[in-house]
Amino acid sequence: MMSDKAIRKTLQISSQIPPPARRLEALVQQLLQLPRQQCMHAIRDGAVKVNRRVDTRGARFLEEGDWIEIDYTPPPVKVKGPVADKRLPVEIVYEDEAIVIVHKPPALLTVPTAMRESRTVISDLNRMLQRRHPAEEAFVVHRLDRGVSGILVFAKSVELAERMRDQFAARKPKRQYHALVYGVIEKDRGTFDSFLATDEHLNRFSTDDEETGQHAITHYRVLQRYEDATHVEVWLETGRRNQIRVHFAEAGHPLLGDERYARDREPHKHWPARRIALHALTLGIDHPVTGKAMFFESRLPVEFDAFLKSQSPGEANRSKKRKR
Repeated sequence: MMSDKAIRKTLQISSQIPPPARRLEALVQQLLQLPRQQCMHAIRDGAVKVNRRVDTRGARFLEEGDWIEIDYTPPPVKVKGPVADKRLPVEIVYEDEAIVIVHKPPALLTVPTAMRESRTVISDLNRMLQRRHPAEEAFVVHRLDRGVSGILVFAKSVELAERMRDQFAARKPKRQYHALVYGVIEKDRGTFDSFLATDEHLNRFSTDDEETGQHAITHYRVLQRYEDATHVEVWLETGRRNQIRVHFAEAGHPLLGDERYARDREPHKHWPARRIALHALTLGIDHPVTGKAMFFESRLPVEFDAFLKSQSPGEANRSKKRKR
């Protein structure tokens, strides 16, 4: 049995700590003076904050001036950490007795469609869980479209899944996405607000009819403009199917790689990937059992990194800098 006394530590990164020693995992182990595996559990359990935000990336290297805060209560029993099965593309980034947070790859559907696909995120996740505990099962809380990557949360019971869905229905979760879209968006910030309906081919579109449409609100901020594309940060106030894809397409800026809503566009020469240029970067939720606020952040996909490195800022960007 381990002690259940809370351990609270703080540290500001100074110039006296050499860069090779600023790996978050090593700093946490130094502060807690606990075995490495237990320190990794503390990081993955959300007990470590960097600059007042929970950070679950043990491999992250910190910068001079960054603050670490640890508020960790060692569990009375050993808790199994995330399991990464190299044969399966779904990566578990956090897990406890109530929820599982995964990084969804762009190649998989979240759940099967009427075509009854045998490989989906939920099927792969359940396969991974049941290899350890045959009675364990994950239940869907929300979804990401096929072709979209990023953070997803699943619950370990029907009741907990319902509690989590209630959070999403109440617009509580904080969801941030990164997207690459065709063309240059002129406004630095904006909001799309419409009602989304579905046609006979399952395409989504905006309508003025509040009776048939679902209210959908999407906020965005321009991160970088290029000659023929824009990198945007997106926040969802609601979570409707295809919401981000439809709103940007209807504004004349469909997402790169979106074969459904950008059919009339030539493939972008710097986006050869057979996926949509949309990534669920962060997710903030309240734990369905403890009520604790939790925040998860994923890395940008390699396809995004390759695209951004291939680009130079567009004329609109350079003009703004000259005016300053």
